[in-house]
Amino acid sequence: MATECTTAAAVRAEVAPASGVGAFTWRIRLELTLLGAVWGGSFLFMRLAAADFGALPLVETRLALGAVVLLPFLWRERARFTPALWLRISGIAAINSAAPYVLFAWGAERAPAGIGAITNAMTVMFTALVAFLLFGERISARRLAALTAGFAGVVILASGKTQGASVWAAALAGAAGALLYGLGINLVRRHLTGYPPAAVAAVTLICAAAQLLPFAAWTWPRHPLPAVAVLSAVLLGVLCTGVAFVFYYRLIARVGATRASTVTYLIPLFGVLWAWLVLGEPLTISMALAAAVILGGVAFSQQPQRSL
Repeated sequence: MATECTTAAAVRAEVAPASGVGAFTWRIRLELTLLGAVWGGSFLFMRLAAADFGALPLVETRLALGAVVLLPFLWRERARFTPALWLRISGIAAINSAAPYVLFAWGAERAPAGIGAITNAMTVMFTALVAFLLFGERISARRLAALTAGFAGVVILASGKTQGASVWAAALAGAAGALLYGLGINLVRRHLTGYPPAAVAAVTLICAAAQLLPFAAWTWPRHPLPAVAVLSAVLLGVLCTGVAFVFYYRLIARVGATRASTVTYLIPLFGVLWAWLVLGEPLTISMALAAAVILGGVAFSQQPQRSL
C-alpha cells in the first residue's frame, strides 16, 4: 500500500471497510490489475529519476505533485481539518510518507527497481508486528509464521547480487521503509479513523512535502535534468501517488478494503516486470526466491482463520 509510491496497505488502513460491497467482477479485476501496474511502475520511475534528482529532491517532487492532485478532496472537507488535526497528521506524515519515500528512493539509486518493489510487500506483515509490539494487539501463530518467512525473504534478497553488484543496502532500506509504513498504518488507524481518507492523504502529502522542503532545496541538482528523469518524476507524483490514490479509494467504496487490498500481491510482480521490460534489469534467483517467500508469507497471513 505505493507504492509507493504509497503502498496499498498504507492506503487501506486509512479507509473504513465498506458495507454492502459489490461483486468481484472481471471489470474490478481489470481495475485492480491496472492499479497494480501503476503502483508497480512507481519503482521503475524512481529508478529512472533518482540518480539525476537525488533521493530528497525526487521525493519532494513526488509529494508536491501528488498533493496537487488530491487538493480538491481536501478543499471539499476543509472545515473538518482544524489546526490541531493538521498538527496530528503532520507527525504521522513524517513516519508514513516522508521517511519511507526517501528510503525507497535512496534504494532506487543503488539497486534494481525490483528490490524496492519486493521489500515493499512486507508492509502487511510489519503492520501486524508493530500492532503486537507497541499496541498490545494479539498476533496469531499464522501471522508469526508469515513474519518469519518475510524476514527470511529479506535476508535472501539482501544476500543476493545483481549483475555482480551487492544489493544489501537497498534491500535493508526497503525493509526499513516497509517497517515505517507498518508503524504509520497503526498510527493512522488509532488517530485518523473517521476522517475523509482522500483529504487525509492530501494533508499527509502536504505536510511531508513541507518537512522535506529545506533538505530537498539544499540538495537540489545543479545540473540540467534529462527529460526522461523529469517525466519519470512527474508520473511518479501525478499518476503513481495522486491519481492512484483516487482510484484505490474508488475501488474500496465498490468492493471493500479487504478485496481491494489484493493489489498488494500485484505491485512486486509489476515492479519487477517493468524493470525487466524497460531497463533490461534481470530477475535473479535470489529476487525470485525472496519474492516467493515474502508474498507467500503475506498470502498465508491474510487467510481467514478457521473456527473449530
